[in-house]
Amino acid sequence: MPPEFSVAPAAAKPGDQVTVSAPDTTCDARYGTDAQVQVTVKDATGTAVLKELAPMSDDGGFTFVFTVPAGVAPGKAGVTAYPYNLDWCDDTGVNNRAAQGPPELVRVSCAERLVPLVILGPGA
Repeated sequence: MPPEFSVAPAAAKPGDQVTVSAPDTTCDARYGTDAQVQVTVKDATGTAVLKELAPMSDDGGFTFVFTVPAGVAPGKAGVTAYPYNLDWCDDTGVNNRAAQGPPELVRVSCAERLVPLVILGPGA
């Protein structure tokens, strides 16, 4: 699975900055020198209100700062962050990024890790 990531602060209002970050993994992840993480913020209805790519280290560490978009409704939103353009759902326990030759895996559905972010209303 992707590295554990955190979101700080846990509550923000439109215009506030929020940091999404993860430390490097302790294994040899080998994401590559051009690795990217895709960060998505979803509002309380599950609609993506922000979707951006950011640099990620070869070992999966990253720090991404964004401004909560104007017009996001107050309530419980959430953040996802996954290495971009990689298949996490092979269910074999094998690092499919390190394999040589063409991929032999078929993408399957997986549960999405969603870290809560409470969007505060005006005056909060």
